[in-house]
Amino acid sequence: MNRLSLKIVVFALVALFLGGVSADARTKKQKKAYDLNTNPLAGVQSKQPDKELYDKAMAAMKKGRYDVARLDLQTLLNTYPESEYRMRAKLSVGDTWFKEGGSAALTQAEAEYEDFQTFFPNAPEAAEAQMKVADIYYQQMEKPDRDYTNAQQAEEQYRKMVNLYPDSTLVPRAKQRLRDVQEVLAEREAQIGFYYGGREDYVAAIARLQTVADTYPLYSKSDQVLIAMGDAYAGEAHNIELAQGLNGAVKERMHTMYQDKAAAAYQKVITRYPMAPHVEDARDRLVAMNRPVPEPTQAAIAESDAEERSREPLHFTTKTLDIIKRGPTVVEAVHVGEPTLDDPKRTLAPEITNQNRTFFENAVNEGRPPAAPEAVTPTGPNEPPRSDQPSTAPLQMGAPAGGTGVGAEIVSAPSRGGSADNGQPATGAQGDPNALVKPVGPSNTALPAAEKPTEAPLQVNDIKPGENPAQPTTQTKANGKTKKPKVNQSEESSSKKKKKKGLDKINPF
Repeated sequence: MNRLSLKIVVFALVALFLGGVSADARTKKQKKAYDLNTNPLAGVQSKQPDKELYDKAMAAMKKGRYDVARLDLQTLLNTYPESEYRMRAKLSVGDTWFKEGGSAALTQAEAEYEDFQTFFPNAPEAAEAQMKVADIYYQQMEKPDRDYTNAQQAEEQYRKMVNLYPDSTLVPRAKQRLRDVQEVLAEREAQIGFYYGGREDYVAAIARLQTVADTYPLYSKSDQVLIAMGDAYAGEAHNIELAQGLNGAVKERMHTMYQDKAAAAYQKVITRYPMAPHVEDARDRLVAMNRPVPEPTQAAIAESDAEERSREPLHFTTKTLDIIKRGPTVVEAVHVGEPTLDDPKRTLAPEITNQNRTFFENAVNEGRPPAAPEAVTPTGPNEPPRSDQPSTAPLQMGAPAGGTGVGAEIVSAPSRGGSADNGQPATGAQGDPNALVKPVGPSNTALPAAEKPTEAPLQVNDIKPGENPAQPTTQTKANGKTKKPKVNQSEESSSKKKKKKGLDKINPF
């Protein structure tokens, strides 16, 4: 009986102790729910109504009552426009949408943050607003093999954050987020390049891999990217060896050009990433090609070692969670170094095709003498001038000595065997047997003597005296009366309709 009583007392004491602990925990939890230490303005002891509205909104937001918090914050902004809490209240309205989540709420949060930067561009909270805009896209990123629109937007917003607010305390966090985003974008481009390389589409593979190497040097698999690019150039060299219809010398030159590009990619792995996991593969390839293996500098070794040490190892649990969760895994992203803040420089496949064409032309034209420039014939005097050919100089026409001063000289035709006007023998083809140009035409070139013009015939006046030429001629009848000539009325114009006679009546025309 005493033992039973002892057990009852022990259970009662334990119950009281657990009840006190639970009550204490509940009290602490309740205090934590209303703890505003995270609020930069919570330490201000004030009983002003705007301060009370702000504290009430913060407490509601911590409880997850975002609609109530927004209502209190909007009341503060509308009722107290000159309050010292207006900037924090405006920013907190966006925070309520951001914490609520969902595509529609995040879109509204982005609009609120952008409005805050518009109204308060010089406030310290503007950097925080820009940071949260970038975080919106960061939270919506997909895996590297999915849609990469949100990743591109996140990269752009984080770059904007670093460039616009370089003195903000949030810049280190923004740079790390930018490295994570660039890890995802580089992974996407690299996987596409590896796929094209496996399909032996070397032009497309080189374009993708060159883009990764130039734009994202902090990528965790940069050594594999450079090795794959070197293998693609080596594949191009192998295809040249198997090509039909090419000269042996041309094949050898093109093969050497592609081997040089492959060796340059392998050598960059050793000089830039000497502590990377696959650096020995690059060394083996250079030895197989009989190319020199470079030695990295101490600075390159230290930089590569710092990058490799900053990466988190990829565990089995991480890979398992990567299958389940929605977003990408960025544990392998580097935590040191400066991320790329410029626009990505993409290498397109047509550029690689033009490079291959240049290799072929150089291989064909190597050893040949340079082609002589084409002779440019000047344009004639009567042809329009051309921009690529010089025109002939215009003829200089001057007055001959002893001439007329108009730039022309009158030369009389020589006479065959005759004499000139001055009585000297002519120097023509007949006078000079060695003349190159012989006269063409009649032998007698003497001008005939001028003839006297014939006299004009005498004018005869046929009008008799007393007659008027303006009046028509009349005929005189036997009875002494004059008869006027008949007038042909068919040729005169009249408004009256003339009657047809004879066969004209039948003619309708």
